[in-house]
Amino acid sequence: MSRSVELLKKRYLKNIKENPDLFIGIELEFPIVNLAGKATDGEVVKDLFRYLPSVLGFTIEKEDDFGNPIQLLDPVSQDTILFEVAYTTIEFAFGKAESIQEVEERFNFYMATIQNKLGGANHAIVGCGIHPNWDKNENCPVAYPRYQMLMDYLNLSRNVTKSDLHHFPEYGAFICGSQVQLDISRFNYLRVINAFTQIEAAKAYLFANSEFSGADWDTKISRDIFWEESMHGIYPENVGVNTRLFKDEDDFFDYLNHSAIFTAERDGQTYYFYPIQARDYLTTPEIQAFTLNGDEVLIHPQEEDFQTHRSYQYQDLTTRGTVEFRSVCTQPLDRTFASAAFHLGLLLNLDKLEAYLQSAPFFTTFGLDYKSLRRQFSKKRLTDEEEAAVLEFSKELLTLAEAGLEKRDKQEMVYLEPLKKELGL
Repeated sequence: MSRSVELLKKRYLKNIKENPDLFIGIELEFPIVNLAGKATDGEVVKDLFRYLPSVLGFTIEKEDDFGNPIQLLDPVSQDTILFEVAYTTIEFAFGKAESIQEVEERFNFYMATIQNKLGGANHAIVGCGIHPNWDKNENCPVAYPRYQMLMDYLNLSRNVTKSDLHHFPEYGAFICGSQVQLDISRFNYLRVINAFTQIEAAKAYLFANSEFSGADWDTKISRDIFWEESMHGIYPENVGVNTRLFKDEDDFFDYLNHSAIFTAERDGQTYYFYPIQARDYLTTPEIQAFTLNGDEVLIHPQEEDFQTHRSYQYQDLTTRGTVEFRSVCTQPLDRTFASAAFHLGLLLNLDKLEAYLQSAPFFTTFGLDYKSLRRQFSKKRLTDEEEAAVLEFSKELLTLAEAGLEKRDKQEMVYLEPLKKELGL
C-alpha cells in the first residue's frame, strides 16, 4: 500500500464505528438578499452577526480580520451559524440530532429571529441554490484565511489554458447547497456510497434549484458546472458524481488517491497551489505555492498536509464517521428538510434500495454512466421519454424512502409530502 493511501485511510477510517447509532447532521446554506433587488448590504449582515449572540445565547467562535463575528456556536446543541465563503451567504450547521423534527424546531426559531431582524433593513433569507442578485454583489470572500485561500485558489482558473473551465471563479460566493450527514459503519459505508451514486439522476430531477442567468447552460443545476468545471474539477475524481461504483475498500481508496491536494499550512501561514493528486503529492520534490497576498514561495510536501485533504464528491466519506450527501441545491423554504428525509429514509431501507437498483428499468433504458445521467436529467427540458422514465424512477425511490422512515417510527414521513405531491403520489 502506498504511503498516500495509508494516510488517506488513517484520516477517513479512524472515526468509523463498527455499529454506530444513527444520528443526523444537517447543513443548510442560504442567500441573504436585499429585497430592493440591489446588492446585499454587508453592514446589514455583519450587524446581524453582532446581534444574534445576545438573543440566541450563542458564543462567538470566529471573527474576521476586522473583528466582526463570522461564526457563532450554541454550546448546548452545538449548532453553528456562520458565513459561508462570502458575507452574502449564511449557513446553519446543526449539531447531531436524533430526528429531523429536533433540527426543524431549532431552525424555525433561528429563522424567525433572523428574518425579523433582516426584515427591518429590507433584507431576507431566501430558498435558492444561487444568490438571486449574484451579479450585483461584490462576491468577495469573508476576510478570513480559509475563505480567502479558497477564492484565490479558484481564481487560478484564469491562468489555466485548459479552455473548458468556466469564467466564474467567484462562484463560491453565490452558490448554496443543502447537505446531510448520516452515520455509517465499516460494514456499510461503501454500499451506501455506491447505492446513492446510482440515484443522482432522480435527485437532479427532484431537487434542482440553481438555474443560472449568467451563462447559456442547459441545466437546472448550475452548481454542478460551477464545481466540475472549476479548479476543483481539474481531476474528475475530486468532485461530483463518482465515475464508477467501487468493488471494495482498496478500490475506493485508489479513487480517493486520485483526488487533489491544493493547500498547506506552514507556521500559521496558509498557502495554495495548482492541484496535485494525492498519489503524487509526497513524491513531488517541491511545490510552487502562493501566499494569501499573492507572493510565490517554494514549499516541500509533508505528510501533515494530508490532514487538510478534502475531496468534493457528492457521496463524501467524512472524517467524522459519516457519509455526507452534497449534491442537493438549497431548497425552497417550504421544503427545507425534504432532502434530509429522502436520504435518511433510503439509508434505513438500504437492502431494498440495492435490490431495486439491480433491476431498475431506468438503467436498462439509459445506461449506467451515473455522472452523465445526472447532467442529462437536470436539463431545462426533458423529452417525453426522459420525463416518464425519471418520474417513475423517482416515485419508486420516494416510496422506498417513505417505507424506511415508517420503519424508524419518528413521524418523519411528513417531510416527503411536498415531493409526493409534486410527483402525484
